Amino acid sequence: MKIVVGLGNPGDRYAQTRHNIGWMVLDHLADIAGWSGKGRTRDASAVAMGRFRGLDLTIVKPLTFMNDSGLAVRKVLTREHAPLNDLLVVTDDFALPFGKLRFREAGSAGGHNGLRSIIGELRTEKFSRLRVGIGDPRRGAVDHVLSTFAADERQRLDELLDAAAEAVETWARDGTSRAANRWNTYTLRPADEDRLAPPGSVDGPPGADGVRRTRTGWRRVRTPEPEA
Repeated sequence: MKIVVGLGNPGDRYAQTRHNIGWMVLDHLADIAGWSGKGRTRDASAVAMGRFRGLDLTIVKPLTFMNDSGLAVRKVLTREHAPLNDLLVVTDDFALPFGKLRFREAGSAGGHNGLRSIIGELRTEKFSRLRVGIGDPRRGAVDHVLSTFAADERQRLDELLDAAAEAVETWARDGTSRAANRWNTYTLRPADEDRLAPPGSVDGPPGADGVRRTRTGWRRVRTPEPEA
């Protein structure tokens, strides 16, 4: 039995935020598997399980809020008597550009409170994780991870969720190393400019003055520094 944990926060206010991309991946996988609405709540998590394309799979969304994710992970591993090499944690990462996927077999929390909680509860960093890029924060990190996706990102979000769900299947079938070889070079296609909102509209591109309108006000877009 392979166990996939998606990190996120419960509640409508967080449902479409960047920090909940782990939940979004699992919800998308549940849709593909035909498991939507068939899960149950136990051990501080929403859990669904079954046979998926020849794989025995359990998907877990901790309901403890992000900072206490480790409590739910420890409980599900104990219940299933599962070794750590059968665990994959799907999480957001603002150190990666939007749409990038990155498998790792172990590692530090990297400032992520959900991973920090899991490492603390399991007393080890040696578990696999799939990090999903949510883009570099142009303001404070907390504001960024709790914000919703921009128009150009929402345009491609389903495509990203498709890729991430397929990446999870690759991990469950072939292991972390092979999944990394296949998916760590994945690049999401660019946005279709003609489908974006016009300048001056909410979440549209910046105008000629470099100012962009968002749901919370007008913001000047930071010009990236040239690479060395």
